[in-house]
Amino acid sequence: MASMDKYRTHLYDEGEKNTSWRHGGPPTYDMVNKLFEEGRTKEWPKGSLEEVVQNAIKTWEMELSHKTNLHDFKTINPEKFKLFVNGRKGLSGEETLKLGSYNALLKTSLPEKFQYYKAGTETFESSHEAFKMAFPRGFAWEVLSVYSGPPVIVFKFRHWGFLEGPFKGHAPTGDLVEFSGLAVLKVDSLLRAEEVEIYYDPAELFAGLLKGDPAADATADIKTTAANLQACPLFKRDQLKDGNEEVSA
Repeated sequence: MASMDKYRTHLYDEGEKNTSWRHGGPPTYDMVNKLFEEGRTKEWPKGSLEEVVQNAIKTWEMELSHKTNLHDFKTINPEKFKLFVNGRKGLSGEETLKLGSYNALLKTSLPEKFQYYKAGTETFESSHEAFKMAFPRGFAWEVLSVYSGPPVIVFKFRHWGFLEGPFKGHAPTGDLVEFSGLAVLKVDSLLRAEEVEIYYDPAELFAGLLKGDPAADATADIKTTAANLQACPLFKRDQLKDGNEEVSA
């Protein structure tokens, strides 16, 4: 049996014997845990509200990425769960599971010519593969602050990784890519999430992801997207900023 993960529960627990895993078994997080420990800006006391929230979100992300049956999830109330991103219409648990975390978070209402990532054309698998390729050492996540406790938990977070692989035809730069945001988590009496609201600026992420030169054989569509982004005021503003191994959160 694999060793316990110190940041995530519901991986190797006795209750997971009948869990339906996307890749046949629970993932390991050794690489992203190392990146997290080397790059985090906060180290929360054991048992603190901040640590509890941080580990709960890491566990939720693990379940969303690796469990295929919503009723195997221990971190959400499957009958009530809704995910809201940047004020868009809420996604149910089943809708979020079908899309995957990246597609759910990166959907946008921008005109298509300004879309640096077309979530509507990506599958669960293709979206995860794109980010695994871009961040081979992982895409780590931490809680920066917690402003209120349950039943309505409000917190600030940071996501980061090193662009050591290509992303959508753009060359790796080796640079740190990071963004931050705010979240509102409504939980039930068992601390299962019923509603998750996330607010962040996607341009902060994509300014780093698309910094590398387009590959020599990049398609015309990728080049057109990059050119359109230069004309997009939101992107131009942020461009001024500098086995079964899982690489996210």
